[in-house]
Amino acid sequence: MSETKLSYRVATKMLETAEFEKALGVELVTVDDGFAKLRMEVTDMMKNGHGTCQGGAIFSFADAAFAIACNSRNVATVAGACDITFVKPAFVGDVLTATASEKYIKGRNGIYDILVVNQKFESVAFFTGKSVAVKGTVIDEESE
Repeated sequence: MSETKLSYRVATKMLETAEFEKALGVELVTVDDGFAKLRMEVTDMMKNGHGTCQGGAIFSFADAAFAIACNSRNVATVAGACDITFVKPAFVGDVLTATASEKYIKGRNGIYDILVVNQKFESVAFFTGKSVAVKGTVIDEESE
């Protein structure tokens, strides 16, 4: 991963300022145009009333990968819609990976698929996000 590549600089900036993702321990694995892979270890604070991790923390993790992928070209982008299907709970100590890939982009709109898996490569959740570009950029390329 080239630290000078624009997609890397955008992802780094986004994660530096994302306090919730910091609290979750989200880490960047790799990024490229329209693509992002993040890592997160499930902690006690992510457990629900059943003692598993399913729901909010998983959604937020998948959404972070979606955000990094759809902003990777330094076009300010927000979620227009998203849908998630939880297929398997995660457990404390699991190391999750969220991989977001662009499936379609035209004009201001994009569609992204995000797969969340555990360390055994078992699917935990499927997330689809629809992005909408807004005015502006994530970083000022000239000052970065």
